[in-house]
Amino acid sequence: MADIIRLLPDSVANQIAAGEVIQRPASAVKELLENSIDANATKIQLIIKDAGKTLIQVIDNGSGMSETDARMAFERHATSKISSADELFSLSTKGFRGEALASIAAVAQVELKTKPEKEELGTLITIEGTKVTAQEPCAYTNGSSISIKNLFFNIPARRNFLKSDTVEVKHIIDEFERVALAHPSIAFSMHHNNNELFNLPSSSLRQRIVGVFGNKYNEKLAPIEEQTDIVKISGFIGKPQYAKKTRGEQFFFVNNRFIKSSYLHHAIIAAYENLIPSDQHPSYFIFLEVDPKTIDINIHPTKTEIKFEDEKAIYAILRSATKHSLGQYNISPTLDFERDPQFDADALPSNATIKAPTIEVDPTFNPFDEKPKSSSKSGASYTPPVRQPKQQNWEVLFEGIDKEKATEESGQVTFDTTTTDSQVNNKISYQLHGKYILSHIKTGFMIIHQQRAHSRILYEQLLEQLENQSTVSQQLLFPQQISLSTSNYTLINEMSGDLKSIGFDINDFGKNTVIVQGAPVGITDSDIQPTIEKILEDLKSGDTNKNEIKEVLAKSIANSMAIKHNKGLQQEEMANLIDELFACKLPYNAPNGKPTLITLTLDELDKRFD
Repeated sequence: MADIIRLLPDSVANQIAAGEVIQRPASAVKELLENSIDANATKIQLIIKDAGKTLIQVIDNGSGMSETDARMAFERHATSKISSADELFSLSTKGFRGEALASIAAVAQVELKTKPEKEELGTLITIEGTKVTAQEPCAYTNGSSISIKNLFFNIPARRNFLKSDTVEVKHIIDEFERVALAHPSIAFSMHHNNNELFNLPSSSLRQRIVGVFGNKYNEKLAPIEEQTDIVKISGFIGKPQYAKKTRGEQFFFVNNRFIKSSYLHHAIIAAYENLIPSDQHPSYFIFLEVDPKTIDINIHPTKTEIKFEDEKAIYAILRSATKHSLGQYNISPTLDFERDPQFDADALPSNATIKAPTIEVDPTFNPFDEKPKSSSKSGASYTPPVRQPKQQNWEVLFEGIDKEKATEESGQVTFDTTTTDSQVNNKISYQLHGKYILSHIKTGFMIIHQQRAHSRILYEQLLEQLENQSTVSQQLLFPQQISLSTSNYTLINEMSGDLKSIGFDINDFGKNTVIVQGAPVGITDSDIQPTIEKILEDLKSGDTNKNEIKEVLAKSIANSMAIKHNKGLQQEEMANLIDELFACKLPYNAPNGKPTLITLTLDELDKRFD
């Protein structure tokens, strides 16, 4: 039998490895930024074009590389960070596996310029699909510049898998923000298609948060700090009154490395219990410092998930520190600018006596006396007004009582005694607790979730309007000014055409601010900003391609416009809601996939009474 197992060529093996490490342009951005940080750079520039598909360039003033190191950096598993397996448990650097540059070079055209401080000439290396096409000396300043051009040029399937430019830019900004927040002492800048998105000088953590997310964040932050033998906690949490219905800016950093942890997130949410509604989310920027020997950061290709040795203890400490910070914020004194300073009394001297005020009363005064009475002190006379008792025919208030319909109200269920039997069997519906609608069917009855049902109706109507380009926008009497983070500001400008197609009239106001001058018909003024924030959050939370953007917009607006809980409905409104629901293409599920109604048959009810 002939041998059939053989070694893959290095070029193929590198492309396969690149699929794990470099999933999209943002993955390459993360690896390059972390390499610059490991090179002790104090200033890092990120330049991208066409959402990183055409160009990703990172320029730093770090230590640079010699000619030999520059060539070795593109070999698989070539690294300067570790030399033995034991060092995996004492890492203080970002990269250590030596896969990033090799993976990038396998799927892109790469150009590297680098020079150490003590060298007179630098090194230029160009690689295309793992093949070194040039290596020569060049004139360059201290540090490194690496350019990635035409990412996935030799893997068309992977390139076609990429999402729209809007989504890919969002992912790149996310990675940039995470690195910039973790290292506030380093100056960062970012340009996309020759537009400056970030320019962050070296600063403190609080200044870096404000620089990334806007000036209004300064007043929203409360510091958190705790130090134990297990973990040192520092950073900031959002004040309860600034919690949002969409997931806010939530960041965990362990030893200055961004991580995701649903377990630690639960500790934060538990600390906010009874301080914010259950459907709102706080922001937090929390840094954890632990002994590198007590964590394993090598369990995920992107290193965003780590394993703690004593996770339960860290959970308890984090929850306690968060509650302590919230308690300190709640009891801290604040300036009350509404207080009238005229009511502030000076302190009394120690020997002063307090004299009770006296009130003079005229015992002969009769307010119903029609005769004028002279004052003995001033000689002036005063004539009180003559008060005529108001005539009231109280019997009128009780007329017609016996003619009114007798009603019995329990919660929000109303029974009309004048309704005929045919109406009861066919038309009448009951509202239960302002949330559900009960309606008769031949085999029993059905329970409709009124908010989800209305959301499904609005969703299909909005999609139809978008297809027919017949959406209507109502102009606001008072335009609203909304301040956004840089990522949301960039995203809303990218989406301006799509937002306009669904009824929003939004204009750029500069400095991460937009002006909303019009909104879709049916959205109240108070719901405009939450709706826009929800749209941006939905677009950021999922890998939405260009064809799905309109569906995301319609879904977000439908959820915002749908009737809320505890909204009382008249009989006619409930009937119309049911009719419109069953006129939908998919009446049994809300846009989020959850059911809009359930049915209970008489047989099922009979079994309950057995």
